[in-house]
Amino acid sequence: MRPYLLVCITLVISLCIGWAQEDLSTPKHQKRRIQHRRRRVPLRNSNRRQKLIQPSPIPVPSSTVPLYNGDDTMVHILHAVLGVSEQAPSYNILPAKKGHSMVNGITMYDKAVWSPKPCVTCMCSNGNAICDETVCPPLTCAKTEIPNGECCPVCSQTEPIEPNNTVLMKLPYTQEEMDELFRKEEENLVEEKPKGGIQKKKKKKRPLKHKVRKTPSDEEAERIEEEKRKAYEEEESRIEAEEKRKLEEEQERKRKEEERKKKEEERRKKEEEDRREEEVNRLAMERKQRHREELGLEDDDEEEDGDHDEDDDDDDEDYNLRGDVFRVPRRRIPGSRRPTEVHHPPLPPGCFISEITVSCSNAKMTRIPPISDPDVKSLDLLGNFITSIPKESFNGMPNLERIDLSKNKLMSTGIDPLAFKSLKNLRRLYLDGNLLDQIPLELPSTLEELKMNENKLGSLEEDSLKDLKDLVTLEVEGNLLSEANVSPLAFKPLQHLSYLRMGRNKFRLIPEGLPASIEELHLENNQIEEISETTFNHTVNLNTVVLRYNQLEETRIPPLTWIFHKNLESIDLSYNKLYQVPSYLPKSLLHLVLVGNQIERIPGYVFAHLNPGLEYLYLSFNKLDNDGIDPTSFHGAYHSLREIFLDYNELTSVPVGMEDMKDLHILRLNNNKIKVVSPNCICNAEDEWDSNIEYLHLENNYINTREISPYAFSCIRSYSSVILKPQKVK
Repeated sequence: MRPYLLVCITLVISLCIGWAQEDLSTPKHQKRRIQHRRRRVPLRNSNRRQKLIQPSPIPVPSSTVPLYNGDDTMVHILHAVLGVSEQAPSYNILPAKKGHSMVNGITMYDKAVWSPKPCVTCMCSNGNAICDETVCPPLTCAKTEIPNGECCPVCSQTEPIEPNNTVLMKLPYTQEEMDELFRKEEENLVEEKPKGGIQKKKKKKRPLKHKVRKTPSDEEAERIEEEKRKAYEEEESRIEAEEKRKLEEEQERKRKEEERKKKEEERRKKEEEDRREEEVNRLAMERKQRHREELGLEDDDEEEDGDHDEDDDDDDEDYNLRGDVFRVPRRRIPGSRRPTEVHHPPLPPGCFISEITVSCSNAKMTRIPPISDPDVKSLDLLGNFITSIPKESFNGMPNLERIDLSKNKLMSTGIDPLAFKSLKNLRRLYLDGNLLDQIPLELPSTLEELKMNENKLGSLEEDSLKDLKDLVTLEVEGNLLSEANVSPLAFKPLQHLSYLRMGRNKFRLIPEGLPASIEELHLENNQIEEISETTFNHTVNLNTVVLRYNQLEETRIPPLTWIFHKNLESIDLSYNKLYQVPSYLPKSLLHLVLVGNQIERIPGYVFAHLNPGLEYLYLSFNKLDNDGIDPTSFHGAYHSLREIFLDYNELTSVPVGMEDMKDLHILRLNNNKIKVVSPNCICNAEDEWDSNIEYLHLENNYINTREISPYAFSCIRSYSSVILKPQKVK
């Protein structure tokens, strides 16, 4: 007993000495800050513990490890946080400019149109993305199917199986039937449960074969047991009745909710029908008025034709676009008092008309459908087998503003030089995914957006883009273009070009002659090895340059390439052959992406000349170690950096300078070789204010979380911002 007592006394003395030393080594202002945090945090931690008691499928932060200081204050160091609701890393974070909108990291200019998914068309309008879903046409076939990548059903090509040869299969249960089955099953369980309990109690009450004389104490115990049994049965009955009542209330609530939703749906459908009816009437009146103006009818003519007013009303209704039948306006035949109707053949199967849009997507068409209606402004022919565009293809739709001929079989020899010449209002032409080897001739000067991605373009001549002075967006990705077959004068007519995409081509140099108006240049997935010093001399409005997946080295970027640019804010040089962060970066740079290179060093003062300063630096998947980063590496950016990604490198400790980042929100250091987190590597002991860090990633390193100082993260507002788990095993 005495040795055991001596051991306990020795342990107590050791702990007291350790606490006293830790107390003496702790700065007073740090103690005050931790004590203040202690008063502020426990409520949040207690709430978190209460939530952990309740079963929930949502991952929650795990418990913290309490450490005690010499002054009896307790600090919670986060051991692991799971399920932190941080989004996946995104390298496209610069906000869009006024009038533009960002879609999946791509800047869409005002009035730009795109299709994010089948049957949905979106347009950028004053910075807002407005999307409209295509209405599927009604089908009369017996069996339909939805092709992959499409949203509208089409007639199935497979023959339906005869009913006589089929085995009748039971249809799936409806929601109401499933609810009824669940209710019956629960009632059966409720009925069986007390029966089982009573049988069990009856077994206990069976008489014994040998009668035993009971003492008074035995009788008292039996009486108490009987009272307990009755109380238990009464409680069980009460609980079952309560559960049954709750079940009935829930079913009643569901029934009322379904009735409410049904009424709301009926009301919405009625309002939609009324709105459509009003729109149809309005269009009918406009067409009737326009038709009379075209015919030049006077009052006398109207009185003369008074007997036929009812017939005219009926006919005017037929002028509206309805279903897959189209009737052009009536024309007056010379010498006739009344106009005659000229009927056009019905639209091919798979086509339909909705307001001002004709859609024939994936209709297996081999030619442009013959349509005549001056009100049509959008024609969608995506995913057909069209091989040619004759001269008169669009004569019946002179007011077209948008044509989509993507994913067809068009060849340059099959497009008549004057096919688009008559379209004086055409603004958007999409020819992606065809077999074109040159840009169509005689395109209208009103064109603002031209897309020819995934074709076989082999050149851009001096006159390929002539007269397109209003063109804003040009996309020619996935072709056979190179600096050898792109003329330096090809872009000269493009006075308003802002957005140029030339990725997935064969460029080894950035093409010369870029227009001064360009704001975004995308040249990813080429073979660019060098940037000429004069390439960006005239592009004073350049804002974004994307050069990822090329062959660039930092020595092949001349000092005067872009250092004096005042508007260049974003550069993406990911997946090139860089061994260090490039020098001579643009003064105005805010966003630098260098992911997936072989960078081993961040030179000193490389960001010192930037004004107002770099905000986003992404260096993931490189070869950075602690010798490649020193305090001067981030000189000039300590006050501006908001996000730093250094994950998947070879760091053995938190880099120096992180504690001086005043506006840092996200720091990623996961998947390195970090073993120790020193007390002052994140939180500066001399600073009294809290850090702005929202996410600090340190997972997948070699950190022993039990050895982390209680003051290492004392400046971080929320401990759930620190992610430490999992760690690698040495």
